[in-house]
Amino acid sequence: MSTAYLDHAATSRIRPVAAAAYARELVQFGNPSSLHAAGRAARARLEEAREQIAQAIGARPVEVVFTSGGSEADAIALAGIPTALAAAGKASATVISAIEHDAVRLTARATAERLGHRLVELPTDTRGVIDLDALDAALGEPTGLVSVMWANNETGVIQPIADVIERAHAAGALAHSDAVQAVGRIPVDFAASGLDALSLTGHKIGAPVGTGVLIAKTSTPITDLRPGGGQERAIRSGTLDVAGACVLAAALTEATAELAAQRDRLAAHTETLRAALAPLPGVRLTGEGTDQLPGFVHVIVEGANSEALLLLADMAGLAAASSSACHAGVQSLSHVVAALGYRDDDAIAPLRLSLGWDTTDAEVAHAAATLPGVIAQAQAAGGAR
Repeated sequence: MSTAYLDHAATSRIRPVAAAAYARELVQFGNPSSLHAAGRAARARLEEAREQIAQAIGARPVEVVFTSGGSEADAIALAGIPTALAAAGKASATVISAIEHDAVRLTARATAERLGHRLVELPTDTRGVIDLDALDAALGEPTGLVSVMWANNETGVIQPIADVIERAHAAGALAHSDAVQAVGRIPVDFAASGLDALSLTGHKIGAPVGTGVLIAKTSTPITDLRPGGGQERAIRSGTLDVAGACVLAAALTEATAELAAQRDRLAAHTETLRAALAPLPGVRLTGEGTDQLPGFVHVIVEGANSEALLLLADMAGLAAASSSACHAGVQSLSHVVAALGYRDDDAIAPLRLSLGWDTTDAEVAHAAATLPGVIAQAQAAGGAR
């Protein structure tokens, strides 16, 4: 049976160049904080990886802070920046969007509660684009940090990040963006963006899980909430993963080098899938009329159950995702889908198809040919939750 892996937004296969870098590094040794020869050699490899990452993302090497992934990078920014601002007696409010990844959303909520600060969550329109008028209103009050994702991890809708940064800075606030899904799909240049901090991860672009980076200007105040050795600019403590840094550098360098070609290829595949889905009864494409990441297709299937839809897709050889979350056997719509105006009692099943660096023509053709039948089966089974 033909198969298609269409869940790259969750994680991608490791690139051969990254696997080769990992194989080389795993037989090396030495703590990069040690002063002996093995430690110095490890430090040299680490700093070379830092320079490569900086070059690929439009940053200075000193701005690259290694983390265990995008979630940790987000948590450091959303907890560390407000804490540092509060310690300096500066503006305390944080503004985020209602469609942020939980690493941003939940950290921001916990930090605001801990510090006794105001938190504003910006709504979106029904297409999934944040409300800039609501941002302007929020910035009418003293604000320390604005965090809006570059592109949404469920719908693929690209946010007006340049407008967000301009408005935040005009109000005297710092600006952070979760660029986990954008990096490797569209151009992301830290210096050109004007951001004060940016998060990215490796496993969306062909590096292993457990690799990530927070890009932060040296002028951005960040408190390390997990004190230790202070290895990364006293922002993030812990013995540094040299192998992870090297493999992330390899994957990111290749992803940015082939960005234009991959973007065009993924855009063509996206149109193939959208053309197969758009005519289907009870299927609504999300984000119509917006800029969306190439390789992202998000639809709302009416009259279907999310779990049944995904199981039927899996049986047909399609690895896809739903934006629903299951807790203790009870399905509920994600906060992202809720922000689009849907409710738990709506008989709908969100479906996300996400392509990646190694998605083949055959995978896309299989998906385009198979999905109409899968969706019809799911609708026939009904949408009761």
